[in-house]
Amino acid sequence: MKHSVLRVALAAVLTGLLLTVVPTVSLADNDKKTRSNPACVDPGGEAVFYNPSHGQDILLPKGYKVEVFAKDLNFPTAIAFKGDKKNFQVYVLESGKGLPGACNNNEFAGFGGKFSLTNPLTPDLLVFDDKGKRLAGPLGKPTAAGGGFQPDGPAIGLAFQNVFAGGTLFATDSNQGVRGAAGPNHSSRIVTVNVAANTVTPFITGLPTGDHPTEQVLVRGNFVYWSQGSATNSAVVGHDNGGPDGPNEHEIACQQIQLSANVFDSGDVHKTSGYSKHGVQRPLAVVQPFEDATKPGMCTGAILRANITAADPSSTIQPVSWGYRNPFGIRFPPAGHVLGDCIFITENGEDERGARPTNNSPDRLHCGKMNLDGTPDWHGWPDLFGGLDSQSAQFNPVGGPADDVCGPPLLLNFNEAQCAANVAARSTPVKHVLNSQPQTPVAPLALEPPDIAVVGPDFAPDSFLGPSVRHGAALVSREGDFGFSHRTSTPILGHDVEVVNFVLRSGKAAVSDQARFAFNCRKKFQSHTSEGLPVCKSTADADTGQAFAAHLRGINRPVTLMFGPDEALYVVDFGAVRDFGRSDPANGFKDPADAPLAQIPGTGVIWKITRSTGNDQGQDDGED
Repeated sequence: MKHSVLRVALAAVLTGLLLTVVPTVSLADNDKKTRSNPACVDPGGEAVFYNPSHGQDILLPKGYKVEVFAKDLNFPTAIAFKGDKKNFQVYVLESGKGLPGACNNNEFAGFGGKFSLTNPLTPDLLVFDDKGKRLAGPLGKPTAAGGGFQPDGPAIGLAFQNVFAGGTLFATDSNQGVRGAAGPNHSSRIVTVNVAANTVTPFITGLPTGDHPTEQVLVRGNFVYWSQGSATNSAVVGHDNGGPDGPNEHEIACQQIQLSANVFDSGDVHKTSGYSKHGVQRPLAVVQPFEDATKPGMCTGAILRANITAADPSSTIQPVSWGYRNPFGIRFPPAGHVLGDCIFITENGEDERGARPTNNSPDRLHCGKMNLDGTPDWHGWPDLFGGLDSQSAQFNPVGGPADDVCGPPLLLNFNEAQCAANVAARSTPVKHVLNSQPQTPVAPLALEPPDIAVVGPDFAPDSFLGPSVRHGAALVSREGDFGFSHRTSTPILGHDVEVVNFVLRSGKAAVSDQARFAFNCRKKFQSHTSEGLPVCKSTADADTGQAFAAHLRGINRPVTLMFGPDEALYVVDFGAVRDFGRSDPANGFKDPADAPLAQIPGTGVIWKITRSTGNDQGQDDGED
């Protein structure tokens, strides 16, 4: 795109809109190195350390450097670019309320009202220049009349039709939080955003919503593709899906399935079949595809697509790939890649919670592709966890505060020993949901550690190659666990960026190796091997989890990433989230009433990682 065109478009944003750039941070923390959420039950707002500084405590391979591109953001989840390497704009989606918990209340009076431009817990879009200067926003803030993004979020996906060349800007949003937040079913949407007019227009509505709503989005040819997460944790609607009555959406199959004879116990009078409403038992029932969806083609735990040139795109929806728990991240490999024309997909594994709790379940990397007959391929969920049988003893639940049988009415107050006894008696093993497989499952490309929340991927340009990044490599952000289970590995993994390299083996694409690319380690303990690979010399500092817990100038929750027109890697860090702290007590709540998750506004960061001739990772200001 020519510079003159970019200047005209930018002028429309700055002068035609008559927008005031509103500060993103709406909280008045006295200490510039802390952030809090005044809507919390805890009088201190579950305060966290926050000082991204220059990212000095982020360790990278030799030859790379990190810097802050933008900071003080409210829960950014997506990024898109328009322009060329010499002149481009950066679009950042802020998700709003996305997680359940007392703190995550966008109706809190201190936020100025649900439809305030400064409310940190409603979605919006920000526009930056290529130096990180804010040009416009927040755009698309919800209005009382129903305009803008939906107020209760989350907004997750963002993509231009023609990538850096612009075109229609697509986004995804919902109107209920994820992971059990109660809200209206079928509220997920794909929308288009007109930046110049500051309007958000529904494109496809009525998509499934639940634990994991409509998530990442991209466009290829005449089709818009999106990841549609599972409506539940483990294919059964439990008390973690909107409360004791479990009113939230059930799973929707993409093909005909037959349920098993198993029903799943919520510890009260409710026993539930998979792919069914809470409390509904229908053993051995044959379930038709798209049952209870608002339109054919809509199903959960899948990659879906629709034709953007059709008069009614929603009438063209079709599943491309399914059998996933939460296929969050999607990206087409570049031309000539060993993966071919499949979609590279990141999948989050099951948690220790709900009516079918699961422990030690791995996250997964996949290659999804429509079958030759136009049906979606199937990747094994809900009875295969990364190709492994759910009934294997390694997935047996150990008991946690989010398990249905560890809460009321069986346990009015959480008790670890009694909880373990309850899950052993009622929830072990993790029984099958299906009576038979709908088709031969496709095995994952690779497994990730449990509870690591592998999320946004992108493929590295050759200019980014280095000690651990080879031709065709993907960089993948790993958000980190949410404290539902005790840790299964040391050090804490996640809250980092991973590099994934690929190879052809016997004519078939495979993952050759995976390694941490960017992760937290206090500056004074950072080192490298003779090959330039990152090494943290302190065992304690290599085991930090989120940056706020160890007072580091580093990463909290990287939810996605993307290479820009300048071929730099931009990492979207959602910010600090307090959780149960079962894997990392330093992340735990100051007041248990703020459970299960507490979002901390003003802690989001966009990190920029570039190749460097030296080992400079930013100036050290001397702080530890």
